[in-house]
Amino acid sequence: MPTFSRYVPWAGGLAAAAAAALLLVPAATASAGLPPAAAPAPAGNRTTAGTAAGAAAVADYYAAAQGKTGPALKTALHGIVKNQSKITYDQVWNALKVTDEDPNNRNNVILVYSGRSQSKSTNGGGANDWNREHVWAKSHGDFGTATGPGTDLHHLRPEDVTVNNTRGNKDFDRGGSPVSEAPGSFTDADSFEPRDAVKGDVARMLLYMAVRYDGDDGFADLEMNDRVNNGSAPAIGRISVLKEWNRIDPPDAFEQRRNQVIYDTYQHNRNPFIDHPEWVDQIW
Repeated sequence: MPTFSRYVPWAGGLAAAAAAALLLVPAATASAGLPPAAAPAPAGNRTTAGTAAGAAAVADYYAAAQGKTGPALKTALHGIVKNQSKITYDQVWNALKVTDEDPNNRNNVILVYSGRSQSKSTNGGGANDWNREHVWAKSHGDFGTATGPGTDLHHLRPEDVTVNNTRGNKDFDRGGSPVSEAPGSFTDADSFEPRDAVKGDVARMLLYMAVRYDGDDGFADLEMNDRVNNGSAPAIGRISVLKEWNRIDPPDAFEQRRNQVIYDTYQHNRNPFIDHPEWVDQIW
């Protein structure tokens, strides 16, 4: 039987974990003693680095996108983030044990929808195991687990097997019935609503996918729309709701650290909407 505990504020253990991941977050963010949803980065520093050199490096990464808006910004960001290293689907298991590590317990990962801290060793297919949730459902574009969109860590997260099955390939929207084992999440026949603390995270993961996969590398052109029931179409909705979630749940230290670990250790590309959440409204 897996060992797990309910997720609690973790700021006290952040500094050591962040240093291990080569991420320096602003001190005010890291020491606020607040749950992730209540600890956004300072408004003037929404890149991942807390040092002048780190901020400059992130700014340089996005140099080709500066000063652009609308379709031109989306195109520029695609040109930046498509340059990446890739891992296999088997390698995703160990990567998630690093990217989603619980800063209060290095033996555990945080499950994205459940908010639960659970042993890294309990990954698998059993009812209380955790597995690899594709936040952009892999049937939306029919890319499966192919190396590329099927293994992109920017949208893959650990989640309880049962909760993962409940979410299935539903689009994202408000409302429904409470989800067992995922407090604060709701679902109905055609949509899923995650808990408040990760609403923005979910939005930014999906929007990254819509920028990264533009139909020019052998995979479908993934796009956002304002519908549910998208089925196998290469689209996910609802964009109006996701934009709101991006605004009300800005990037926190956990999300920023995760972005940096993926950049430093695995894919060497970034999620631009974690570094610049204001770009969401400038594109959509």
